[in-house]
Amino acid sequence: MLKAVKKKRASEDVAEQIVNLIMKGKLKKGDQLPTERELTETFKVSRTTVREAIRSLEQKKLLEIRQGNGTYILASGQEADMTTLAASLFNEKDDLMDIFYLRKIVEPSIAQLAAGFATPADIAELEVNLQTQDENIKNGRNFVPDIQFHLALARIARNRVLGRLLYALVDLMAGIRENTLANPVRAERSFQGHKAVLEAVKKADPTTARNRMLDHLNEIEAVLFKGKKTGARSRQPA
Repeated sequence: MLKAVKKKRASEDVAEQIVNLIMKGKLKKGDQLPTERELTETFKVSRTTVREAIRSLEQKKLLEIRQGNGTYILASGQEADMTTLAASLFNEKDDLMDIFYLRKIVEPSIAQLAAGFATPADIAELEVNLQTQDENIKNGRNFVPDIQFHLALARIARNRVLGRLLYALVDLMAGIRENTLANPVRAERSFQGHKAVLEAVKKADPTTARNRMLDHLNEIEAVLFKGKKTGARSRQPA
């Protein structure tokens, strides 16, 4: 049943304007946001409204409030763009299995493209990434940055749209990914999956790179959603 539309709150308008400034590069990562008093005077709103706007952007990891030291821009224009994209495509009620299934459609294509475009410098970047991941696993620390391998592949694929979509998807799944990779055995399995993808990329073999990425994601899916019926989502994309 349709319901009456609620008027946009002033805090949402303030937040949107701040995000637009970040996306346009007028507010850069590391910059300090004007004080609450200055923002109140600029936007002609109450301090409560400004605080609500800042709090909402802090929750989206676009701003960082440093007690006694002001509020700082935490994201670059591109990162703000990705956060906005994610918010427009997905909401909190979306099933994580559906979101992950989209990764299974997007990432094999990214790996396939990367295998065709990768330069020696690109391959060196991936090797350093895996070396760091391996060291972290052996030292029992910092498993989460494994996602940097996926994001690096997206850059190497030379397709901005796919890269932006992947950034949005992995950001949405950050919480569940952190909980999963906190297990060193699972982190090791993820590392081995990355190695298989990298070997295919090094051989400039797009088909194998695509297949190895899909194998890797299927294995992750089995861990993340163990015991859950995925129905049609369990089938491999063509």
